[in-house]
Amino acid sequence: MAKEKTLEDLFYDTLKDIYFAERQILRALPKMAHAAQSPELKKGFEKHREETEGQVERLQQVFELIGKRAQGKTCEAIQGIIAEGEEIMEEFKGTSALDAGLISAAQAVEHYEIARYGTLKTWAATLGLKEVVGLLDQTLQQETATDKTLSQLATTAANQKAKAA
Repeated sequence: MAKEKTLEDLFYDTLKDIYFAERQILRALPKMAHAAQSPELKKGFEKHREETEGQVERLQQVFELIGKRAQGKTCEAIQGIIAEGEEIMEEFKGTSALDAGLISAAQAVEHYEIARYGTLKTWAATLGLKEVVGLLDQTLQQETATDKTLSQLATTAANQKAKAA
């Protein structure tokens, strides 16, 4: 009979998922920064790339704390979200709607990450992994702040520019 899966197993599996996702995001952010028309959006993508590098390092710390090797597990969800972003970059290249589209793609990524980190943080708390909770919360706060910044860029500039064209 197969071994029953536990919350620890689910936590580890989801941790591998977000680790893969973060590494894919690291590859996508320079492309998004390059495609962005607004200097503020370009700078935002570059800043978030630096933050993401720190998030990957924190995930590696989490793997160490739970005594597991840092490894990713293919995350089809993030691959699909990134593919949609690439499609927007291609289809809206050179248009006034590009930045609004880039922001929407970036927010889809952020919302995925917020959901994952929120879940992992809750599970870590349930499992009594206090130090892990702190690391995951730090990343969750960064992702939430990035989402708010993107919303602000959308409402103060990108959406109006796209509408005016």
